[in-house]
This record gives sequence, structure tokens and C-alpha cells, in this order.
Amino acid sequence: MKSSLITRLLATAAGLLLAVHGAAHAQSDWPNKPVRIIATFAPGGSSDLVARQLALHLSAKYGQQFVVENRVGAAGNIGVDHVAKSAPDGYTFALATSGPLANNKWLYNPMPFDAEKDLTPIALVGEIPLVIAVNPSVKASNLAEFVALSKSAPDGLSVANPGNGTIGHLATEALRIASGGKLRSIPYKGDSPAMTDAISGTVDAVSAPVTSLVPNIQANKLRALAVTSKNRFPALPNVPTAAEQGVAIEATVWSALVGPAGVPRAIVQSLNQEINKFTTSAEGKAKLGALGMVPLAATPAQLGEQMSTESARWKRVVDAAKITLQ
Repeated sequence: MKSSLITRLLATAAGLLLAVHGAAHAQSDWPNKPVRIIATFAPGGSSDLVARQLALHLSAKYGQQFVVENRVGAAGNIGVDHVAKSAPDGYTFALATSGPLANNKWLYNPMPFDAEKDLTPIALVGEIPLVIAVNPSVKASNLAEFVALSKSAPDGLSVANPGNGTIGHLATEALRIASGGKLRSIPYKGDSPAMTDAISGTVDAVSAPVTSLVPNIQANKLRALAVTSKNRFPALPNVPTAAEQGVAIEATVWSALVGPAGVPRAIVQSLNQEINKFTTSAEGKAKLGALGMVPLAATPAQLGEQMSTESARWKRVVDAAKITLQ
């Protein structure tokens, strides 16, 4: 009886060792087939192009193909939801923006996934700040003058944004709440129509990702008042941040690689280290900078914390401004 029990215990231990060895081998052998990176926006846009730069770099480093697949819709939710519901085996990831990773949960009801529970943070890639710019006829050269002018105007000032619930919209509401300015958010279907109406004077100002506005700012068709990042934007070095002007708002479109919950730690760490090397390298900075992105680097834990704190911050703005997507 005693001998039989010992035999069973030894067999169980051997099985466990084999399972652990098999799992470790599977992870050390990763990747042994193509890896998908889901781009959550349309081909040709900045998010898609950043995903393709990452895929090229990772394919070269791992000797296995990283393939970009576009799954678009619902401000990035559709692509990220696909990843959240995928097997956590290290072969499906998303290059996602701050919308589905932080902001959208307060704007979409129902939200198909919980970013903090259903995703594995892997690596922060970079950010694109917003810029607040006015038609040259608007008599304001900085945020203080812009806010003061809005308070004195009978109907306030109109500020175009790329769409209801976008970061351009949220940033305008954050500015209105922080400054007490009389600012009216006017949603458009994308950056271009919002910018076009600001240039024509149909609206007084525009709040949108800086990359879409840079050429017209440099051509003096728009006057940039502030960028909403911690640091000045390299392509517009003479435009101060909102914080430099005493307005405590920070709003950027940041991008990160995430996977489904439960991706093996060894794979997470390997990808994080490789992506951080890329975003901090001269080559990575040049390639991402050419796409209008300011490269960043962070640990998986730091990315997870950013997802949580950004979500809480924008919840306060959404609640205060009573923003809905209906």
C-alpha cells in the first residue's frame, strides 16, 4: 500500500515536471510561427504606420514574421476586443491607442472589454500631443488671451474637434473646466474637416492631434496657442505647452502594444525590452518621429499604471462635461 502511494506520488511529480518543462520550452521557442499585430485604425493612418514600423523591427529581431492586420471601428474598440478575446499564447497583439486603453470605457455603453482586466500591458511606444490652434483673425496669441476673449464674446468661442468623444473633444472640455472659458465644442468627422473650417473661419479654433495641423501652422494658416503634452513638440519648438502657460491640462494620443490577459511573462518581458530598445534608439526615434510621434519607453507595470490613471482622469472630464456618444 505504502509502495503504491509512493509510486503514484512519483508519477504525479514527474507529470508536473514534464508540464513545467513543456511550458518553459514552448516559451523559449517563441515565436515559432507568424505573430499578428492588430492595427485598430485604417491602413495609411499614423497608428497603422507605427504598427508596421514595429512589425518590421520585431520581424528582423526575432527572425519570425510579425504581420499587421487592420481591424477598425468604434474608435479602436473592435480591434482591441478581438485581441482581448484571443488566446494568450503570444501570437496575437494590438497596437492600440489611449482611446480603447483608457478613455473609451466612459464613452461606450456597453463596452465590449475591460482594458484593465482583459488585456496584458506590454510596451508603451509613443505619443502624439494635441495642439490648440486658432484662425489668424482671432485676437489671441496665447491660452490666457484666448480664454479671456471667450469670456468677453457674447456666444463664447467655437472650437472644432475630430469627433464627439475624441481626445480633441475631451481636451477642449478639460480646458473649459480648468479655465472657466466660454468654449463651445463643435464635433466633425475627422481631423481634416475640423482643420478646414478653422482655416476658413467657420469656427474660431481647432483642437486636434498636432501632426494633422503642423503644415498649416507652419504656413501661418493657423496660429498655434499651445500643445497639450509635458514637453514642447519637436516640429513646433516655439509653441509652448499648456502647462508652461499655467493651464494644467495634458492630453495626448498615446500608443502601446497590448495582448490578451495571461500572456506568459517571459514573452511580455522579451517584447518589452525589444520595443524599448527600438523606441530609445536613434533609428527608432527617427522612424517614429517621421510619423509625428514622440517615442516613449516604459515597463509593463508602468504602462498598466498609465492605463489606469489616464482612465480615471478622463472619467472626471466625461462626467463633468456630461459627454455621451448618442
